[in-house]
Amino acid sequence: MPGVALAVDDIGFLTRTLAQVPRFRRRERWSRLQLAAYQACALRRLRAFAYARSPFYREFHRGLLGAPLAELPVLTKRTMMERFDDLVTDPELRLREVQAHVADEGRDPLFAGRFRVAITGGTSGQHGVAVYSEGEWARLTAASLVRSPVHGSLLRRHRTADITSPNPLHMSTLGIETLRLWPAPELHLLATQPLGEIVAALNAFLPEMLILFAATGRMLAEEQLAGRLAIAPRAVLSVAEGLGEEARRRMEQVWGPVTFDAYSATECGGIATECERHHGMHVWEDLVIVENVDRRYQPVPAGQVGDRILVTALFKRAQPLIRYELDDSVRFATEPCPCGRPFQLIDAVEGRQQEVLAFPGRGGGIVRVHPVVFHAVLDALPVGGWQVVQDSGGLHVLVTGDVDDDRVRAALLDALRAQGAAIACLEVRRCAAIPQTATGKTPVVVHRA
Repeated sequence: MPGVALAVDDIGFLTRTLAQVPRFRRRERWSRLQLAAYQACALRRLRAFAYARSPFYREFHRGLLGAPLAELPVLTKRTMMERFDDLVTDPELRLREVQAHVADEGRDPLFAGRFRVAITGGTSGQHGVAVYSEGEWARLTAASLVRSPVHGSLLRRHRTADITSPNPLHMSTLGIETLRLWPAPELHLLATQPLGEIVAALNAFLPEMLILFAATGRMLAEEQLAGRLAIAPRAVLSVAEGLGEEARRRMEQVWGPVTFDAYSATECGGIATECERHHGMHVWEDLVIVENVDRRYQPVPAGQVGDRILVTALFKRAQPLIRYELDDSVRFATEPCPCGRPFQLIDAVEGRQQEVLAFPGRGGGIVRVHPVVFHAVLDALPVGGWQVVQDSGGLHVLVTGDVDDDRVRAALLDALRAQGAAIACLEVRRCAAIPQTATGKTPVVVHRA
């Protein structure tokens, strides 16, 4: 692979990141008491900073400045976006300017030369903007290097293939771009590419490490079982969406017990990762406090699945997040991991699995389309929320917001045809709200028999 030419800013970022790696390695050996003491101190510092610099938090927590965390109000995505300018703590961060930066295809990688920007999809009816200072991003990167199942040194030396979102502001894409600063043989593919192209590229490259979405991993495992793919990765890291039991089973069937799950969110970065013991995902409790709660925001005990989680990002200062609501259902394990790390385990994440849809191929056979194809089209259009449903009657797309139905239909047909799919029926239907399941979730890509 050609040498990587690093800019002065890149060298400074790498220096800051590598300086923090030993700190995160030491935390892997902390006791629960040491971790609790650190969390309490970090939370005090976060709240003091937010109250001093954020008009929003002074108002939002009025009368509760000294209250325990569990008594503070819940921050929703809608509130975060409506009060963005008052919530952030740097005067250069103004939503109008940040959104203009996001919309500029020729943008600089950093907003105002100092902030990384990521966006969340609008599938819940509300787009979100997350900002990270370079110092915050360096901390996340250092933690990722230490807590990767193959460790930072392996990321630098192993042949790595990543198959991620075509959206340059998707959290997975930003993370991969950062890891590319570490020289290594690397192959970058998009989950929206036709499956045959991905298979051919992987067969030629022969990666030792794969970073991909769970749905992509399952599709590739099927290709290996069919004899079209022939790779032997040492590690497969599933990111951005839930790794279901069936996807894991398929991947382990062809590649052995080398699949590792990672749980993250655009707004706060890494939340939990799986270690070599495969007993669940260790919560990054030195960076985030995670509360598992029911619909009334009451705590849910270990061993039970909650309705949502509340995340407090201890390391974020530019855009403080205190008890920020994420619409994920998780279950904390009742027993610690035998690896000895001090962090709590999440042994189930529900509601993040998305379905791969199958269509007749234009040249015959079956074409499987990854959910990211729909995200790439619909997240880029001015829709509020959306849902794609495939049933015996064809493909039905539900949308909210002010968008032209014909524009949605044409964009989706172009994307599906690029995948080689033959579409007989595609209906776009406007609705007041995207329907939810009995558990209150809003699945976005669904197959119904």
